[in-house]
Amino acid sequence: MSALIEKLKALSVTSTSSSRDQLLQQTRIHFPRFEQAQVEITPIEKGGSDRRFYRVRSSPEHTLILVKYNLERDENRHYVRIAEFLAEHEIRGPKIYFHDEREGLIWIEDLGETDLWSFRNESWEVRRPLYESALEEIGKLHSLPIEQAAGIRSNLPAEFDAPLYLWEQHYFFDNCLGRYFTVDRELMVEVSRLPVLSEIAQRLADLPRVLVHRDFQSQNIVMRNGCAHLIDFQGMRPGLSKYDIASLFYDPYVTLTEEERLELFEIYREIRADLGTPLRVDDEEILRLCAMQRLMQALGAYAYLGLVRGNKPFLDHIPAALGSLQLVVGQIDGTAPLQRLLAQL
Repeated sequence: MSALIEKLKALSVTSTSSSRDQLLQQTRIHFPRFEQAQVEITPIEKGGSDRRFYRVRSSPEHTLILVKYNLERDENRHYVRIAEFLAEHEIRGPKIYFHDEREGLIWIEDLGETDLWSFRNESWEVRRPLYESALEEIGKLHSLPIEQAAGIRSNLPAEFDAPLYLWEQHYFFDNCLGRYFTVDRELMVEVSRLPVLSEIAQRLADLPRVLVHRDFQSQNIVMRNGCAHLIDFQGMRPGLSKYDIASLFYDPYVTLTEEERLELFEIYREIRADLGTPLRVDDEEILRLCAMQRLMQALGAYAYLGLVRGNKPFLDHIPAALGSLQLVVGQIDGTAPLQRLLAQL
């Protein structure tokens, strides 16, 4: 048996090496400067994505990122058009060098390895301007008239509506509470049917929509020369700007104090005012509701990726996200049964 296992391991290594050789060959076809140079291609670990990322390097000055995506997922094919749309509106992101739709390959600018998450242990004096830069970029996106997206509407996933918000809630109940915490089924169903939850979904769906990133968190914001660049934006769609803001402020990967969140929200408010798209008077309340939704979605994803997809490190983020969800839900009227259930966990 051990001999068979070793043979399978050897085959896996050979297959991986062969795959990289093929990717390198494809790169050399489209980028002649890599033809003669000694090139190394190394995989980049990237969260729970079904895409594979590689850094192709011929020298410290000549690098690019190669993305191999799943042809069966529509949103992967739309990445390039969305990137071009962001560039047209001067929203920072990686440049697209070449797209091979038939092979599912995209060569993009290498923005480096320093994301906002990399600064999580720095002082607030260091982190604050970096967050401000990120808010400036996302503010540009949120301030675009939704009509501007007409040309790429067919490239965007389903917009945020009541069924999508309800799906996020059920994703949380089924995967986080059901799979991970094994909460009693009857109790879970009872709490999931609280009238306030469907009311929140409908209230958020009734608000005017803008373009949102959909996964605006520290690992999807690359810092280059002190300026934020957006990545992993293939999930962009019409929704609420506060959903993006909640994703950043209640990011389970980093720790922000309530005072820091308040400070950043005032910065965002000023950015939107300067862009001529001031916030509504009730946007702090909407932020809390969006934070509840976002955290439910994240907790559902962590449990699903960890238990179903076998990506165990995602389970490590459940405690932080759950603590934030408790904090947020505790500020929302009508959620007492959910509050008690979360406290028991």
